[in-house]
Amino acid sequence: MQSTSNKSVRGAFFNKEVATLFKILKRIKDDVNMVFEQDPAARTTLEVVTSYAGIHAVWSHLIAHELYKKKKYILARLISQVARFFTGIEIHPGAKIGKRLFIDHGMGVVIGETCNIGNNVTIYQGVTLGGTGKERGKRHPDIGDNVLIAAGAKVLGDIKIDSNVNIGANSVVLNSVPSYSTVVGIPGHIVKQDGRRIGKTFDHRNLPDPVYEQLKELEKQLEKTRNGEIQDDYII
Repeated sequence: MQSTSNKSVRGAFFNKEVATLFKILKRIKDDVNMVFEQDPAARTTLEVVTSYAGIHAVWSHLIAHELYKKKKYILARLISQVARFFTGIEIHPGAKIGKRLFIDHGMGVVIGETCNIGNNVTIYQGVTLGGTGKERGKRHPDIGDNVLIAAGAKVLGDIKIDSNVNIGANSVVLNSVPSYSTVVGIPGHIVKQDGRRIGKTFDHRNLPDPVYEQLKELEKQLEKTRNGEIQDDYII
């Protein structure tokens, strides 16, 4: 009877370990596939697994996060700092990240402790998902699914970036952003295009700039006023 019980326990343990192994392998496969989808420079699986710092940072974080959840904070931070040394990417062990996070190039990326990141998110080099002060508790942004954050962008504070959002290079986002939006500028301005998402493969060089567009419109108005095409109360 005891032997049967022991076999049952061993069998359950074995099945659990096998399930965990398959889960890990699926995660690795999904992460590698995400690289191929987002980076035209990726050629082979071996190249991606061995030389992509973003992949290494994400996989290191998964280990550190499990230790963090078990309150092994020092070991978790040690792993995150070792990963930072080798990859240039700092992800706090407390951060929660979804599936298929792709960090391209990655140098200088910082992800804070209370940050939550959804699935299919792409982050470029120099991005900060940080706080705005010394407050405790929830102080970092939540990032939805299918979000692209371009190089050098800063998303700061306890705000929510909904799904299907594009954030332009070097933008500073301080307020929550609704779904299917594009954000550019300092501070970030929301630019919508008929309520539809621009697309995750948008050209970083040709983002709309609402401030520049308003200035150009004002310039046209002034030119028409000088030429007598329209009447106004004053002329600059």
